[in-house]
Amino acid sequence: MHMTQRDGALDLLKWLALLSMVLDHLRYVGYSLDFLYVPGRLAFPWFCLAMAANLARMRAVTTDGQWRYLGWLMLFSAISEIPYRLFIPDPDTLNVLPTLALGLLVARGWQSPTLQSRLLAVACVLLAVLFPERLMFGFFGVLLPLTMLLVIRRPWYFSLLPGLVCLAANQWQVLYEAAQLGNSVAIFGIAACLIAPLAGVLLLRHAGRLKPPPMRRWAYALYPVHFLLLLLIRQVAA
Repeated sequence: MHMTQRDGALDLLKWLALLSMVLDHLRYVGYSLDFLYVPGRLAFPWFCLAMAANLARMRAVTTDGQWRYLGWLMLFSAISEIPYRLFIPDPDTLNVLPTLALGLLVARGWQSPTLQSRLLAVACVLLAVLFPERLMFGFFGVLLPLTMLLVIRRPWYFSLLPGLVCLAANQWQVLYEAAQLGNSVAIFGIAACLIAPLAGVLLLRHAGRLKPPPMRRWAYALYPVHFLLLLLIRQVAA
């Protein structure tokens, strides 16, 4: 990976996904910030799209990088669980990194013809089917990186498919019922889920000349660290 030219658009997508995640989690600091739910819906699909873009790039370079990618996800999944549970009140699921790790293996199983990769992908799908309530974004969240990989190099309108998968991963029934009652956050949340993959794909295709700071492996640490910083803010503001 380090021998390839950095993709400025991909780095920008990662930074925007991180910003969206932080905005989403600001809802738990202690103030009435429910409207931040809407930009927060962009974070997970953009992280999945970044994963799909990395998979597409690494396929032409090396398969070793993909397993290192999985290793970093699993390591910081374990590291992040305690900060996540300290900050999120009464969490129903694990933090988001296990979902991304399973999604990576499913997408990799589709991409790779090896028996090992295919069996791992099947096992991950079965885990998502059997234990969706323990995974953030559930079964459809595990499938979202694969759907992103399938459309990343296709015409823009194919991005509507991962938009539907993204909506299904975000408790669409609850959102739909709230939207029927006129809840503006739910209405705009549905719209954000549907357009997030398309917006991300367009950014990747048309923002390549931008040169944001590169997001390297140290960025994994931002996930547990941001929980601790927001927890500190909540304690100070209390």
